[in-house]
Amino acid sequence: MKIALKVILTILAALAGGFVYVVVANQYVAPQKNHRGAFTKPPRAPDDLSWSSYGGDPGQTRHSAVRQITPENAAHLQVAWVYSSGETARRGKWARQGKFQNTPIIAAGNLVLCTPFNRVAALDPATGQERWVYDSQATFSGRTPGEKFNCRGLGLWRDARAAADAVCFERLFMATTDRRVIALDARTGKQCPDFGSSGIVRVPLERSDIGEDELQFASAPAVVGDVVVVGSASGDNGRAFAPAGTVRAFDARTGAERWTFNPIPQSDDPVASPTWEGESSKTTGQANVWGSITVDEARDLVFLPTSSPSPDFYGGLRKGSNLYANSMVALRGSTGEIVWYFQTVHHDLWDYDLPAGPSLIDFKKNGATVPALVFATKTGFVFVLNRETGAPLTDVEERPAPKSDVPGEWTSPTQPFSTGQPVLSPQKVTPDDAFGLMVWDQIVCGKRIAASRNDGVFTPPSTGGGTLLVPMGAGGANWGGVAVDPKTNRVFVNTNNAIHRVTLLPADEAARRKPEERDREISLMQGAPFGMARDVVLSPMGMPCNKPPWGALAAIDVESGKLAWQVVLGNTRELAPLGMAFPFGAPNFGGPIVTDGGVLFIAASVDNLIRAFDIKTGAELWAGDLPFGGQATPMTYAVGGKQYVVIAAGGHPQFTDKIGDTLVAFALPD
Repeated sequence: MKIALKVILTILAALAGGFVYVVVANQYVAPQKNHRGAFTKPPRAPDDLSWSSYGGDPGQTRHSAVRQITPENAAHLQVAWVYSSGETARRGKWARQGKFQNTPIIAAGNLVLCTPFNRVAALDPATGQERWVYDSQATFSGRTPGEKFNCRGLGLWRDARAAADAVCFERLFMATTDRRVIALDARTGKQCPDFGSSGIVRVPLERSDIGEDELQFASAPAVVGDVVVVGSASGDNGRAFAPAGTVRAFDARTGAERWTFNPIPQSDDPVASPTWEGESSKTTGQANVWGSITVDEARDLVFLPTSSPSPDFYGGLRKGSNLYANSMVALRGSTGEIVWYFQTVHHDLWDYDLPAGPSLIDFKKNGATVPALVFATKTGFVFVLNRETGAPLTDVEERPAPKSDVPGEWTSPTQPFSTGQPVLSPQKVTPDDAFGLMVWDQIVCGKRIAASRNDGVFTPPSTGGGTLLVPMGAGGANWGGVAVDPKTNRVFVNTNNAIHRVTLLPADEAARRKPEERDREISLMQGAPFGMARDVVLSPMGMPCNKPPWGALAAIDVESGKLAWQVVLGNTRELAPLGMAFPFGAPNFGGPIVTDGGVLFIAASVDNLIRAFDIKTGAELWAGDLPFGGQATPMTYAVGGKQYVVIAAGGHPQFTDKIGDTLVAFALPD
């Protein structure tokens, strides 16, 4: 039987290998095969070291004007250099507690990165040779096993009052796992003596009942004017009264606190307070900003993508629409004053956080150019808003939403649907949509889909057979955000398309089952009457039960509201039996970047590849092997006449046993 199965799978792999599906006008078609062709040496690339922010620029367009790599020559990309931070060996048993999801930046002529354990390294951007290293000595005390360490990026600020050769004229800001904000001289890596206490500001826990491992800083600090803005990350579903999601701003010179913003109102707010029943806002936590923060420097605005309030999957203790959770919130950067907000999910019961800051665009509407922003969500919706007012620039409708059948729960009667832009992920699945590599596999999947409540997107969690979350809580678009081609306002975004099943368990049952079912995610949601069990709906062969693609990459022309193309992203070689690379898409975390050369670069997928795509057609131009998974967003620059594309490759602890600490640079051959 085992031999027969291996033979069948091998035949399937042979039939499926070698091509990718493309969606044009919602139809899948087979693309043209890639041809390497002869290599013609391209012109020298002018030096461009402008990638100075986590998203390329403060407006997070993830766009570069560098253009040496084109659709005609991308197939010839090869490894230029590899850097290892040494963290895997250095951290020993703790190495698997970190995620290397960093996007480096350019500062003081250095390529600068941070490791999951808040060690900063400055490299020669042409060779990858180490120039200096700073170790923050991040503490492990009070931390329990789990993915606790991350540093997605650094912030950069230049002191307009100081001479260019002054100490810390150009300074890096790092927000650490143990809640410090550290300022470093970008040239030397030494702490800036005038910031906080010898370069460090420590942020204490706000309540005595919060554990050290419940609140961290992970994303890159944002800089607006002379202010540094820092969000926070905290674990989901642990308890109802989770840590507050306070956003903090500090003076970039002195480290003095300039303002704070808690998305959950703690005092009377005429807009937000009425959306919380009674005093529930004072006993609810999170709605934190764990994703990236976007800045409009000219308008002194910061844009905060807020998350769900706690706990994620039961809202009976926090009835109401729960502002300013699950919202894009614009604050005045210098003061923290609320300018506008736009809520994308009312009374979240699905972990549908806003996982990434928006990207700034100039949107043409009715013959006028409107300052705008665009972002994609876990629900698969894309929103385009006026940057100055928060008003939608493309159609958004409030539509009736399914009601909960759980005692004590409250559900919003309507939810916002973005109807003026394409929906990027399926939002409902039926037993007829079941997928399987074999007929029996498909039959079992159909039964598993039919066994749970499934009324489409925004179906509330339930007891018994549970509820299907379509898209899943990690689905739709995630923390990689979107990339923008500013010449065409074409927006690019990658998505996950598997299904979660969430089942509410009485609190005592959840407490009993959690230690017994260690291979399953069961969260206690302490303080709530229910705990939660969450599974990805898989077939007996371990593949998602919904039809592929399970990972995708899309291009949207936002001004017309049309899907330009959509392609499968990733294959199953790290997931499928016998390591076979079915072109079905794969889980992906990290985002895309685009260049004026007409090329999009993305890794993200768990198949350990970085890819180049033609931004006009979606055709895959090249795929390069990585030593570990590239669950990060790449960046690019040009120096010495050559364009480099750089990606952090460290693997993802949830998907693989192969964890690393490498930074890989690709370039065209000499």
